[in-house]
Amino acid sequence: MKVLKFGGTSVGSAQRMRALPALLPTHEPIIVVLSAMAGTTNALVDIARRLYAADLSGAIQQIENLRQHYRQLAWELLPEAAVAAEACTQLDTAFDTVQALARQPLTAAGERVILAQGELLSTLLFHRYCTAMLGREAVLLPALEFMRLDENAEPAAGFIQEQLTSLLARHAGQQLFITQGYICRNAQGQVDNLKRGGSDYSASLIGAAVRAQEIQIWTDIDGLHNNDPRVVEGTYPIRELSFDEAAELAYFGAKILHPSSVLPAREHGIPVRLLNTLQPQAPGTLISARTGHDAIKAVAAKDGLTALKVKSSRRLPTPHFLGCVFGVFERHRTSIDMITTSEVAVSLTIDDATHLPAILDELRRIGEVEVDEQQTIICLVGNLVQEQPGLANAIFRALRRVPLRMISYGGSAHNVSVLVHSADKERTLRALNQELFAAGSWLPQRAKAPASYAAALA
Repeated sequence: MKVLKFGGTSVGSAQRMRALPALLPTHEPIIVVLSAMAGTTNALVDIARRLYAADLSGAIQQIENLRQHYRQLAWELLPEAAVAAEACTQLDTAFDTVQALARQPLTAAGERVILAQGELLSTLLFHRYCTAMLGREAVLLPALEFMRLDENAEPAAGFIQEQLTSLLARHAGQQLFITQGYICRNAQGQVDNLKRGGSDYSASLIGAAVRAQEIQIWTDIDGLHNNDPRVVEGTYPIRELSFDEAAELAYFGAKILHPSSVLPAREHGIPVRLLNTLQPQAPGTLISARTGHDAIKAVAAKDGLTALKVKSSRRLPTPHFLGCVFGVFERHRTSIDMITTSEVAVSLTIDDATHLPAILDELRRIGEVEVDEQQTIICLVGNLVQEQPGLANAIFRALRRVPLRMISYGGSAHNVSVLVHSADKERTLRALNQELFAAGSWLPQRAKAPASYAAALA
């Protein structure tokens, strides 16, 4: 069995949705995981925002606008009158749910119900298209019946496997299953979600639960690129990454992949393939337990960071000083992204400044504190297990004109990171691309950009 996840742009219109069945294998059982249609989650978030702001009339208008958009989409996707009318009735049920929540004070639980409608709508329409218009047998598996979080808000892997196995057993012999990404229930049985980008995570959790042969993540780009194509010209898709390399890139800014999505797959050794719905013949990127020999495979950037430098007042011995510093972040449940230390000081970054005032208040009791906002981590990922003579020299030669706030090397076998001001992000990415990947760069020839896309596919 394979698990295929399609993102919002892949199901973003009737035309896109009609193109999906051609991408689905017909000779083996598959589970198709769908995101909400592009733009829908943003619209639902806006509805919730209006309700929190007591803008009931604006929220009701947005609900009706979205309802009419989906009714029109249903008639475009399902041209048979009886089929479209039935689908519209089912769509109305979802919008009536949102409208009912709008007429009472909105709670966090109610907001999560509103946000869940996007995936319920996309799977409803795609299932009706496959069965009613194509005559293809398909089973709609409600994710809310098997996707569950535990008391720590982490996926309950045992429950997911048990429930999903039971559901699939009821439909023995079926080849096509369709389900929702992103949505789930929490430990209290309430509707919840896996956060933004969580459909990738859903696909990986489902793949792990059924011990899939392969997990495919279909988007609108040819796999994971070696640099940010929005900033750098001439990027190219990476043919192969290890689980660890992919996890590093996803965490440090590669937008194509949810940071948690490879973890369940890695645990069970299930390959993850990143593919393009607009160019399905392209090989994309294969993520597996294997790693190549290239020193640096890709560069990614993570924005929105705050850098803190805490200098010891020397009232505490060094071991106690570090323990006190890290204890502050643990108490405020704030994760640290990057860290460097010296005998009397520690520099670190956080990407969530929610508790920053309270954190600073505690840190200033320990020592002197400096704060730098608008920082960006530039992460270079590859196979750094073997010593690469000249690698550090190449990196810092590329960055010789860029002010560096922090440097992290040696904490991971797959990651070299530097911290720069966000204003220097784009020139840093371009400088690294020129030095490490462009023709005549330091890296071995196999790591350089191919002369053409055709060469990349060879």
